[in-house]
Amino acid sequence: MIIINSVSEMQRWSQEQKAAGKTIAFVPTMGFLHAGHHSLLVEGRNRGDLLVLSIFVNPAQFGVGEDLDVYPRDLCADTQLAAEAGVNVIFAPTVASMYPRGYTTWVDVEGITDILCGASRPGHFRGVTTVVSKLFNIIQPDVALFGCKDFQQLAVIRRMVLDLNMLVEIIGMPIVREADGLALSSRNSYLSPEERRQALSLSASLALARRLAAEGLRDSAAIIARVRDLISMNPATRIDYLQICHQFSLQVQAQIDADSVLLLAVFIGKTRLIDNSLLLG
Repeated sequence: MIIINSVSEMQRWSQEQKAAGKTIAFVPTMGFLHAGHHSLLVEGRNRGDLLVLSIFVNPAQFGVGEDLDVYPRDLCADTQLAAEAGVNVIFAPTVASMYPRGYTTWVDVEGITDILCGASRPGHFRGVTTVVSKLFNIIQPDVALFGCKDFQQLAVIRRMVLDLNMLVEIIGMPIVREADGLALSSRNSYLSPEERRQALSLSASLALARRLAAEGLRDSAAIIARVRDLISMNPATRIDYLQICHQFSLQVQAQIDADSVLLLAVFIGKTRLIDNSLLLG
């Protein structure tokens, strides 16, 4: 395994491998890797001849007052996990190399970026789509893998790839959870023991919504009300949004069906966590 920091060196490596007929699987991350990332890398190992992992805390997707400066980083541990997963290259560029002086070009997917996390974090998805498009141009992957925990992000990237005719297959991977149900996230490290206990209300609320749907309840507002009540029982929680949407279009649904997904974002103390689940099937 090698670590590449230079954009030009990463481009040369990718061009050489493509010229040799090799396929490249790619997992973009902001580092501080956990078992969820590991699942992407394991699948990526099976999807291409070569596996590239990027580690880049992208300042363009953080808003004013968000946690850019304190976002957890551990390149040593990340390198060990990457080696164990069979990664061939870690691409860890600097901010200056990704956004050099005079940088003015942005990728903006309209519509589906204005809702949910996009409404709460203006400019966030512009930062995501810009950096992902740059990484795709640099690495030239045949397939890229993303976790379904960031459900809206996955939908936005799929839209970008379709609209811009990018020659990369996008794979969404299932959410990986702790034994008690908490979805794995690098930001879980911010939680105190009591906050972590209260954070279990997120997965519990998704389980409640699935049970209500299985019992025949179809009214989205009624399901959301029950979910809101469960989460709000925990004093450290503050709900950002709760919404039931179509899993592909992200259009709000008044009545649930086989394509309905409940998406939520909740602050646990100062830590904002997201989670989601399909409600039927």
